[in-house]
Amino acid sequence: MENDIHSAAVAGRALVFGGSGQIGEPLLAQLLAAGWEVTAVSRQAHADTPGVHWVQADLYGFWRDGQAFDAVISCGPLDNFARWYAGSDIHSPRVVAFGSTSAEVKQDSAEPAERDVARRLREAEQLLFATAAERGVAATVLRPTLIYGAGRDKTLTSIARMAQRTRLLVLPTCAKGMRQPVHVQDLAKSVLQVLPAAASHGRAYAVGGGEVLPYNQMVRRVLATLRPRPLLLRVPTPLFVWALRKAHGKGRLLGMNEAVLERMRDPLAFDIEPARRDFGYAPRAFLVQRGMFVGINEGAEETLPEH
Repeated sequence: MENDIHSAAVAGRALVFGGSGQIGEPLLAQLLAAGWEVTAVSRQAHADTPGVHWVQADLYGFWRDGQAFDAVISCGPLDNFARWYAGSDIHSPRVVAFGSTSAEVKQDSAEPAERDVARRLREAEQLLFATAAERGVAATVLRPTLIYGAGRDKTLTSIARMAQRTRLLVLPTCAKGMRQPVHVQDLAKSVLQVLPAAASHGRAYAVGGGEVLPYNQMVRRVLATLRPRPLLLRVPTPLFVWALRKAHGKGRLLGMNEAVLERMRDPLAFDIEPARRDFGYAPRAFLVQRGMFVGINEGAEETLPEH
C-alpha cells in the first residue's frame, strides 16, 4: 500500500455502506472516477449502473459476500456498522468508516439522549478498532463536523427551510460559538485520500471544513442564498429562552432544547492538522451559493458542493 499521502489509492473492489446517502453519493462518483469497482449496500432497491452493483440489505441482517474486497467503507451510522463488522466474516485489508465529532461534543450534554449518542459513538469506535486489530486490518475513522452541500443535512438545510417558510429567523445573541462546516464533496474526497495513507491506520480524525466562523455569521451566509432573503432577528438570550419554553409548552420546536442552545455559545472547531499531515486533507472554505439547498429556491440556477 502506498505511503505517499498525496498519491491515490490503487483502484480495486470496494464495499460501500450508505452509498445512497449525502456522503455516499459523491463518494461513489469519486470511486468510479478513480477506477474502483463498487458494491453498494442499501435498504432500498437500486438498479445497477456501470461500475456499481447494488445489494438490497441492511446492517442488521449481517449480510455477507463471499468475495474479498480491497476496501470496506461505511458512510452510515457508525454503531450499526461496527456491530455488523464484528459479526461478519468479510475479507478486506482496509476499513474506513465515518463517525462524528458528536463523540466529543455531546459527551457532557445536559440531555441524556445526547450523552447516549456520544457514548454509542465512542463505543463503536472502540469496537471497530478492536475488531480490526484482531484481524490484522487497517481501520480509520473519520469524524465530520457540521455537514453541508447536499441539501440533506439536519442543520443548515433545516435552518434554510424554516427561514424560507417564515421569512424570518430568530437567533439568541449568545449564538456566537465557532463553527467549521464541511462540504460533502470534501468528505468523499477524504476517503480516497486516506485509503493509501499508512499513517492513518488505527486512528480517528476530525475532518472539518477549511474555515472557522461564528455561528451567527454562518447563518447569515445561508440566509443570503435565499430569495427573497429572510430577515435575521437577534434577540437577548433570556427572551429567546422564555419564548422557547413557551413554544415547548405548545409542543413546538421540541428539537431546539437547552443543550442545543448551549452549543450555540460553544466553540465547536476541531484541529484538522493531523488529517492534513497524515493524508493531505485540504477542505474548502465555507462558500454557500443559491440552489445549494434541496427544496429551496426551486428553479434557481444549480451550483456545485451538528452541532
